[in-house]
Amino acid sequence: MRRVRASRALPRTALVCAVLLPLASCGTGEADDGLAPGAPAGVTAAAGSATSVHVMWDAVTANPGIGTYEIYRGTTKVKEVPGSEHMVDVTRLRPATVYVFTVRARDTDGRLGPLSREVRARTPVAVAADHSAPTRPRAPQGRAIGSRAVQLSWGASTDDRGVVSYDIYQGEAKIHSVGGAQTATVVTGLRPGTRYSFTVRARDAADNLSPASRAVPLTTAPGSDDGRGNAPTDFRAATHRGDGGAYYIDLSWVPPRTDGVVTEYQIHLDGQPATSLVWGGTAPRDRATYSFYAGGKAGVSHRVRLRARLPDGTWGGFSAERTVTTGAAEP
Repeated sequence: MRRVRASRALPRTALVCAVLLPLASCGTGEADDGLAPGAPAGVTAAAGSATSVHVMWDAVTANPGIGTYEIYRGTTKVKEVPGSEHMVDVTRLRPATVYVFTVRARDTDGRLGPLSREVRARTPVAVAADHSAPTRPRAPQGRAIGSRAVQLSWGASTDDRGVVSYDIYQGEAKIHSVGGAQTATVVTGLRPGTRYSFTVRARDAADNLSPASRAVPLTTAPGSDDGRGNAPTDFRAATHRGDGGAYYIDLSWVPPRTDGVVTEYQIHLDGQPATSLVWGGTAPRDRATYSFYAGGKAGVSHRVRLRARLPDGTWGGFSAERTVTTGAAEP
């Protein structure tokens, strides 16, 4: 399998691997036949109260499929959830304590993948004799983003000791949690053409839970997702000539807005999958850049676009398509 050459300008710590398709397992969380699943990416941990932490991660794809996820606090396994779930609340923790969490996937054949990167969360100080719940989140609103996601926002709650987190409910089920300073989120992994009802509740350090906000009814678009709501935006493409005379295609874009970190992109060249791009460390949230080898001839035109693998494990929509020509003068 030939490896893609990257531009010298690409940060060394940013990129784990970029390989010509068909994709191979290289820390992407994607497994080939007979191989254990990869390590979960996009793992985050945030305090939900003085005694709990909310852990989330991106879905892992594997053959024949993911059976369970195991969640570790330090070296101790503290939770195990079905493969269809990508978040969990770890409870019975100590206040004012830093905890380290990792996640690993087990496929339906029993193969156990490697641990994810470590993430840390500090529980806040416990507040003695606090029996006062936060106020109800105000003026919730939302909109559907295509057929598989919605965006929600709400007014901040107040509390005599401070709001630590907000819990998002879909009907009666808690589906997500964000930090107390956050008043908006994106919920992904929904079904096309389906009516949902979302509410938000605030939580303080003593685990007091506010009344639910007013319900926000939303219906996802029918049919397949057109992807416009979760596609990379402000996509730009150009070419440059390297020191050895070969040409490279230079891309830049703004990652889609999602809950969780987007770590993987698929680049299409002339209508076909060409390169899989996977970030390690801290993936960019504002503007991403990448360069890849395009051959040694001048005057060759290419059409290029890309899409992101969303935190729920599905592919988002494609960016706008750009046409570049090797050796063309810069605008």
